[in-house]
Amino acid sequence: MDVGAKEFEESLPLLQELLHESDFVGLDIEFTGLRSNLSGPQISLFDLPSEWYLKTRQSVQQFTICQIGLSMFSALEGEENKYVAHSCNFFLFPTTFGILDSEFSFQASSVQFLNQYGFNYNKFLKNGIPYMNEEQEKKIRHDILSGNWKVRSSLDKDQIKVVIDEVTRWLDLAKEGDWMTLPGIVGFQAYEVQLVLRQALHNIWTVLKDDGVIVKKVSKQHRWYLQSTSCDRESCWKENILLSAKGFSVFFHMLVKAQKPLVGHNMMMDLLYLHEKFFRPLPESYDQFKQNIHSLFPVLIDTKNVTKDIWKEMNFPRVSSLSEVYEVLNSDLNPTKNSGPEIVHAISCEKYVETKCPHEAAYDAFLCGSVLLKVAHLILQKVHGIDPIPESTFPQYLDVLAPYVNQVNLIRAGVPKINFSGPDYPSIRPPILILSVKRWPGVSEQQVYHKFQNLCKFDVRRLTRSQFLLLTNKFKDARNILKEYRGHPTLHISLYRYWRHSPDVNCLLQVCGIMTAWAVLAFILGRSGP
Repeated sequence: MDVGAKEFEESLPLLQELLHESDFVGLDIEFTGLRSNLSGPQISLFDLPSEWYLKTRQSVQQFTICQIGLSMFSALEGEENKYVAHSCNFFLFPTTFGILDSEFSFQASSVQFLNQYGFNYNKFLKNGIPYMNEEQEKKIRHDILSGNWKVRSSLDKDQIKVVIDEVTRWLDLAKEGDWMTLPGIVGFQAYEVQLVLRQALHNIWTVLKDDGVIVKKVSKQHRWYLQSTSCDRESCWKENILLSAKGFSVFFHMLVKAQKPLVGHNMMMDLLYLHEKFFRPLPESYDQFKQNIHSLFPVLIDTKNVTKDIWKEMNFPRVSSLSEVYEVLNSDLNPTKNSGPEIVHAISCEKYVETKCPHEAAYDAFLCGSVLLKVAHLILQKVHGIDPIPESTFPQYLDVLAPYVNQVNLIRAGVPKINFSGPDYPSIRPPILILSVKRWPGVSEQQVYHKFQNLCKFDVRRLTRSQFLLLTNKFKDARNILKEYRGHPTLHISLYRYWRHSPDVNCLLQVCGIMTAWAVLAFILGRSGP
């Protein structure tokens, strides 16, 4: 089901009900860009989680969300191990209202990637659901409720002037009780237009209908009466404007309040965007970010993290995408294929029954939830040692997934995952290697990288003028390069030892050596004196 600005407010009660009845929620987000080349140093395997976070934070602040997919999975009552998935695509566009006028960037590669998979940019740009974070909401709330707001972004002054001129010309010819329609004005913009018209013209009344804003000519006495009725006070209107301007943020807070397990695949970037765009601007403190996310979503499950372990154990074929993971688990390679949970699409999402839509957010969110159920069943079968397992339930699945809860996969960093419910685990990456270069003056990190890229891919960091640190995420690559370059005349590669190779330690040892030499010399001279 695709949901844009026009459908969102009508769909909200149903979405709230589906969320309340669900056992867990699958999540996927599409962005206008991933990593900016202009926002400073790029991420690398040398990064501590806090360093990785600070680098990525800058990109998240620069780009925005264009589509969110949520798939709400519910166990069907009276059906053994059967689930129905309600999957929704939400096209989003930042709120433009009063002083609020966001700036964001597009990355060409991201646009090309989404175009390749049929992304509808018209829905994103023309019918995107507005949203804002809590800080933006406070500013807008203060301006609206205090009356200190100006038309600027959502419908600019020229457009408002055209509307007022049109209504004024109509009023000159209209009789009391006559009405006209202003079509095509929806959402909080419709409230905004009505407020402006009511403030500018004192002999009209406005009503919002499905086909637009209705303007009716009334007497001043009737206007006073209408203005005094409890169902249409200006203060209620202002709250309605704020509610409409918040848009998807309203549903985000419903999601937080529901406290359902949130399931994604490589979901770290998704969590950063959820925090920045709907909660609060990302803090500078990495630990504060972790605390905030854990309070918002106490149960996170990253299927990338879960499947990495089970893939090695089951000796499944190598895969590189979420859809490939799903295909393997749906194939005969999965020993629990026929006994695992049955998953059906809700009526509104039946296009996914016959059609694969990779990188459409709702479809990928559905894949996340389906992979979770199938992997959990596989683990449960291994724990019990029997198949089929009688009366498998989602709480049982959660129990066997406990080691993976709140462990989110991290791409290209010094640790493979982040623990949102405690301290991060130590690195299990291959050891750092040190390259010492001879007879290659002015060599750069980029040149070193290209030198080894055909053999294996390393992240490179300069240590001294002629020494570089090399780091890979594969033990096999580290062993291969040590073997390949053993005894090389100009490129010497060995294991890095901090106490032996660190320039800081070497400097400290030199200073200590000099001080010790001076102390010994002073002692000798002192003894040889009169």
